[in-house]
Amino acid sequence: MTKNVVCVSPNQKILDVKHIYEKNKFHHHIPVIENKKLVGMLSLIDFMYHIKGAGLDDGEEVYNTLSVKDIMSPNPYTVGSDTAIDDVAEELSKGRYRAIPILENDTLVGIVSTADIIKHYLKK
Repeated sequence: MTKNVVCVSPNQKILDVKHIYEKNKFHHHIPVIENKKLVGMLSLIDFMYHIKGAGLDDGEEVYNTLSVKDIMSPNPYTVGSDTAIDDVAEELSKGRYRAIPILENDTLVGIVSTADIIKHYLKK
C-alpha cells in the first residue's frame, strides 16, 4: 500500500492534476477528497480523455476551465485497512480497477495499485 497519498479536491482546476502527473514515479490514480471524505477517483485515462490533445503549456484553456469534479469518477470502490492482500489482489485481477483506495473509519489511509500487488508477490 502506498501511504501519504497525493489527493485533490473536486473544485481544483485540472491544471493542478497536470502538475501532479508531471512528477516522476507517480501513481496513475488520484483520490478526490472533500471534507475529509473520499468522493471520487481520477485516473490518468480520465485526464487524458478530457484534455483532448492539449499540449504541455499550462496556459492551454482546458487546464484552467475544467475542474476535477468535471472529470473524476464518483463513488469509487474501496476496501478497509483490514482487508487481506489476497482479496485486494483478487479484485484487481478482475480488471475493473487499477487501484483501490484503502479506508479506515471512512478516512483515506492509502491506495493499492496493481503495481503494488505485483511488487508484494515478487518479494515473497
